[in-house]
Amino acid sequence: MRPTCSLYIDTGYLLASAATRVAGTSLRGSINVEYSRLIDTLVDTAEHLSGLPTLRVHWYDSADNGVPNATQQRIGELAKVKLRLGRFGVNGEQKGVDLRIGLDLVAHARNSTSDVFFLVSGDDDLTEAVEEAQVHGVQVILLAVPNADGKSHGVSRHLIRAADDLHRIDGPAIDRSVLSVDRQPAPKPSAPVTAKPGPVAPKPAARTPLDAAAASVAARATPPPAPTGVLAYSSTTGSVAHVMPEFDDAEQEQIIGDVVGRVLAAFRKSATPQETAELERARPSIPRDIDRALLLDASEAMERYTVDEPVRFRLRQRFWDEYDAG
Repeated sequence: MRPTCSLYIDTGYLLASAATRVAGTSLRGSINVEYSRLIDTLVDTAEHLSGLPTLRVHWYDSADNGVPNATQQRIGELAKVKLRLGRFGVNGEQKGVDLRIGLDLVAHARNSTSDVFFLVSGDDDLTEAVEEAQVHGVQVILLAVPNADGKSHGVSRHLIRAADDLHRIDGPAIDRSVLSVDRQPAPKPSAPVTAKPGPVAPKPAARTPLDAAAASVAARATPPPAPTGVLAYSSTTGSVAHVMPEFDDAEQEQIIGDVVGRVLAAFRKSATPQETAELERARPSIPRDIDRALLLDASEAMERYTVDEPVRFRLRQRFWDEYDAG
């Protein structure tokens, strides 16, 4: 049988990471995606890295009651693409997607369907499935979405350690397939304002070599603030994974405000009148896509796998406070 590679794509991770890259938030509605072009980019990346043709692309996503929407149907009709659907839970979170990916990785490895598996995900829950697939002789390579700084976005350290390698997808190629949505009308040009001349500030006194030397000594004498944090342990090995930062109440509130501000700005920029009406009708609840973006962005900002219930409450409360403030 001819050697091949296969792709396993966690759509939630892919689109949330791509949206964060181009729109500053994981809100799915903030982006327009050319799916066929994006899938072609992933296939080209896998074939270039492995030197093997692609057997199949497995596309994992959530759907209401497991029934595909129009976009998912079109994706499933693309050549070599296998649509695999989970469902949404009552709180809007994905259900069954990770399980489907994990079961497929292990079953396909056991049956030697391909020689190299490319996993587009960052989910810690897939670590054990990756290790089990490797037992059956396949390579499992992670493909990560780069953030605006070029670093891998949202990939678990446990998953990185388990995989055979990690590569980042070409950022400009993602940018050509994923575009930020902007439905806001362009602002009208305003008349130029001529500034009145004000008093001229006095020039600072010239620094002498003695001044510069004294400033340099003072800077070296002030030690940088020591980072605060707690040790995070691996649930599978008990070894130290990494240091997770701790935040006091003011810092946490600042993060919550930043997250809410980005999500709300992206929603106002991209939402249709119908979506805005749906948001207001749902009150005090928050629509699933917006709520998921708030939780994902907060998890990323706080470097937590999940955010606790008090933070969830504050995110949702702060969202409506900021929405009402306009």
